[in-house]
Amino acid sequence: MKLIKYVLPLLVLISPCVAAAEDGWSGEGSFSAGSTSGNTDTTDLGLGLDLNRKMGPWNVGLDAVADFGEIDGVESKNRWFFAGNIDRDISERLFAFGQTSYEKDEFSGFDTRIFVGAGLGYHIYKNEGLNWTVKAAPGIKIDEVKEVVTAGVVTTPGETVESFSVLGNSDFSYVFNENVSLTNVTAVIYAEESTQLNNSIGITATLTNTLSARASFDVRHDTNPPVGFEDTDTATRLSLVYRFGS
Repeated sequence: MKLIKYVLPLLVLISPCVAAAEDGWSGEGSFSAGSTSGNTDTTDLGLGLDLNRKMGPWNVGLDAVADFGEIDGVESKNRWFFAGNIDRDISERLFAFGQTSYEKDEFSGFDTRIFVGAGLGYHIYKNEGLNWTVKAAPGIKIDEVKEVVTAGVVTTPGETVESFSVLGNSDFSYVFNENVSLTNVTAVIYAEESTQLNNSIGITATLTNTLSARASFDVRHDTNPPVGFEDTDTATRLSLVYRFGS
């Protein structure tokens, strides 16, 4: 794999950790290696950034993920995902939030996928060892469907599909002991034209005060992908995670 072409994305995603840690933010940056099946069967490298900042009743969150892969020098995976949210506490457990996300995947049936919505969330469990938060929000989903050409003939025309949608999210974590924890995040964006389901489960083991190792398994499913594309992608990853902030 030609690692040089991935140096810039690495710096773009990881460098904010340094500035964020000095500006009241907390979170983690990660570097992963793994294998993917579905629309692309490949080994790949992944970069991740998860930032959070608490300001009284307000909480701001930013997430970024980039995955890259090659087979015999030919690019086989190039996916970017960005998400941002602003939460406002209503009570100790109930909160309102606004959320937006943007995804670009060169090897799926969609050029880009965007969601914008706002709703309510609830902390079912909120303690040191067990946390479980659920959220739901109506919103708008915008899918840019790729044009598919087969033997010089357009078999699937490109189009922009805008639809009313509903977001459902479950974020669960459990701390087994001071060194090992489990996380499981499920997200569903329902729309009449196409519904997205994502689930990520991971085990994290602490190595030092700031470094951890993580093994994870991700599933992404689309109920109505364009013709010629798989409806399910899976990814198995091993990651090195750097934590910072409080």
